[in-house]
Amino acid sequence: MRRLVQADQPAEARSAEELSVEVEKNYQWNFATNAMDVTWFWFGLAFISSTTIVPLFISKLTPNPFFIGLAAIIAQGAWYFPQLLAANPIERLARKKPVVVNLGFFSERLPLWVIALAPPLALISPALSLAVFLLGYAWHGFGAGFVAPAWQELIARCFPMQRRGRFLGFAMFLGAIAGAIGALISIRILGAYPYPTNFTIIFVFAAAGISFSWIFLALVREPVQPSTLPRQTNRQYFAGLPNILDRDHRFRRYIFARLLLVFGAMGSTFVTPAAIHYWQIPDSKAGVYTFELLVGQIIGNLVLGSVADRFGHRLTLRLGALAAALAYALVWLSPLPISYDIAFVLLGMQLASVIVSGILITLEFAPAERTPTYVGLVNTAVGTATLVAPLIAASLASVNYSVLFIISAIFNLASWAAFRWFVPEPRSTLV
Repeated sequence: MRRLVQADQPAEARSAEELSVEVEKNYQWNFATNAMDVTWFWFGLAFISSTTIVPLFISKLTPNPFFIGLAAIIAQGAWYFPQLLAANPIERLARKKPVVVNLGFFSERLPLWVIALAPPLALISPALSLAVFLLGYAWHGFGAGFVAPAWQELIARCFPMQRRGRFLGFAMFLGAIAGAIGALISIRILGAYPYPTNFTIIFVFAAAGISFSWIFLALVREPVQPSTLPRQTNRQYFAGLPNILDRDHRFRRYIFARLLLVFGAMGSTFVTPAAIHYWQIPDSKAGVYTFELLVGQIIGNLVLGSVADRFGHRLTLRLGALAAALAYALVWLSPLPISYDIAFVLLGMQLASVIVSGILITLEFAPAERTPTYVGLVNTAVGTATLVAPLIAASLASVNYSVLFIISAIFNLASWAAFRWFVPEPRSTLV
């Protein structure tokens, strides 16, 4: 394992000026390779959208909304939950890239090929198909979460703070375009092939796209710097975490506002099932919704990254919360089926704000050497909440979709208020 993450290789300590020179030297290369990684990753992800494709596939296997809720737990929580568990060993590594590339290949990319086995099994046993799908889906989600602190610090190392929003916004903009193309392809596949062949093809596209993105990630040139943090046992490490939250009130308030966003997103997985229930939409419409979700992300990524670099990520998170509140209000009222189309565009804009600013604002709260711990704290808190929120959503959806959407809108408005008046701007309070 030490060889796999290159922990056995020495790293030379360098000054901040030397690191800055290397960052600038490799800036264009790292911008291109990281952007291509994101682009191909999102292309593949469009074929396994947790908001549209996954609920539709599960609804073919079982009428029980519990399993849609379980998939939502995996989709929303698996990436977040393991991060704090991984932060302690990752924090002391001089090189973060081998964690993302070497471990990530087995933990994040490989399980997608397991998911592609699930649709053919539906002809033999829907229950077995569902079990295989959820196994591969959880393996992918938790595996991605385990390497996520290393990936986020890799981004922090490759890009200066004032240019991170521009990079990630542009990379996600390309990724959303690629995802929109993937969504259009998925529409064609869903309509042109019978079930379950259509889902087999779609999941193979997902696995291929996300596996191809790994090639570009492997080409990133990381500015390597050894850690000066003392070695700690896991017991010592976890015992010290409450001190961080007790001491850093700015960060503690930010976590609270992010948790409100989690509960604000609990209705997202049930927008497609609600459209099916109320308007009897065809299966191919799920691909249309994926496309519209990605159109919203394209708009959001194109605008929000630059806005965040100039005015801060707190503002863009507020804008995203307002967009989500409006989306849920539309599907609650839903006077026409087009309300869902508009809602998915708005949800895509909110998703763009969370992906870009939700990742990068944490890096601004964190001291340089404690980035994995700060990332792990906020994301594990968010992940823990997402274990609860989808279960609440599933219970509400089994009674009434409208109540679920109203409550989701209220949580988004509360998050907007928290980011407006309760959470300080990290750039103006750096210590």
